[in-house]
Amino acid sequence: MSGGGDKTILVTGASGFLGSAVARCLVQAGYGVRAFVRRSSPRVNLADLKLEIAEGDLLDANSIERAVKDIRFLVHVAADYRLWARHPDDIVRTNVEGTRLVMAAARRAGVERIVYTSSVATLAPRPDGQPSDETFPLDAKSAVGAYKYSKVAAERLVEAMVAEQNLPAIIVNPSTPIGPGDVRPTPTGRIIIEAASGRMPGFVDTGLNLVHVDDVAAGHLAALRNGRIGERYILGGQDVLLGDMLAEIARCVGRSPPKLRLPRLLIFPIAYGAEAIAHFTGREPFVTTTGLKLAKDRMFFASAKAAREFGYRTRPYGEAIADAIAWFRKNGYLKS
Repeated sequence: MSGGGDKTILVTGASGFLGSAVARCLVQAGYGVRAFVRRSSPRVNLADLKLEIAEGDLLDANSIERAVKDIRFLVHVAADYRLWARHPDDIVRTNVEGTRLVMAAARRAGVERIVYTSSVATLAPRPDGQPSDETFPLDAKSAVGAYKYSKVAAERLVEAMVAEQNLPAIIVNPSTPIGPGDVRPTPTGRIIIEAASGRMPGFVDTGLNLVHVDDVAAGHLAALRNGRIGERYILGGQDVLLGDMLAEIARCVGRSPPKLRLPRLLIFPIAYGAEAIAHFTGREPFVTTTGLKLAKDRMFFASAKAAREFGYRTRPYGEAIADAIAWFRKNGYLKS
């Protein structure tokens, strides 16, 4: 599969951080893009793109049926990415039932190829401490928090539809995208904002895999063109200790990096308090108990399979941080 031309692709979640990067990448590659977005979603990330808008909701089967009509390919990016919610079942319903409705509609519509955006949240750490890969799937019973559980359940659902219903889907597992366009922002985007503003005096000893959002978007296109049906591919970048990430952010904004390493267990009372307040305000707290539980393991991953099978490449994580800071500053999230 190559080129764009008259090949129309439906991108769900196209107004969001990753979804808009995917939509932009596809438009630039010459594909016709139909963007599936909620009526209430901000469209700032789509303002300069020539594409078609299809309004709807992941839990509205009729709107999904209308959106998939006459499309050839599907990239299902939309998801509820929160580490805390007043009603955690909302996250599970959107990510699992929404995925089922989208995949079933695409199958009925005869969509030729599908890229399903999963997450490295569906992968387990390696027992030997080395970066994990696609051969270490996480059991849903071991998933921490509603988001992680929902992504495991949704990925298993897609795998079952591939095996039992010949769903033509490729699964991609992004790690932690950062960069321009993080409107909401994501939990990682909030870390960048807080750190760049000098409001993170300390950190816990953990690590994560950082990748530029545009590289993840390019990985989606490469998977659509050359990925193998039924396979999963990690779309990651560089493994980075949280302390080193904060130091890079500080360097970018001309601040001194935080040096206080905080025991993870001592922060739980703060997280419980923040979540109690959030139940009244409805605003997702910056520190969550789920986030602290996940920080127990260094979330390091290897993208060798994607690199080997369809040439996936990424830029240094420092460039992604710099691009994220520049975008946050330009759009008023950070004081100049």
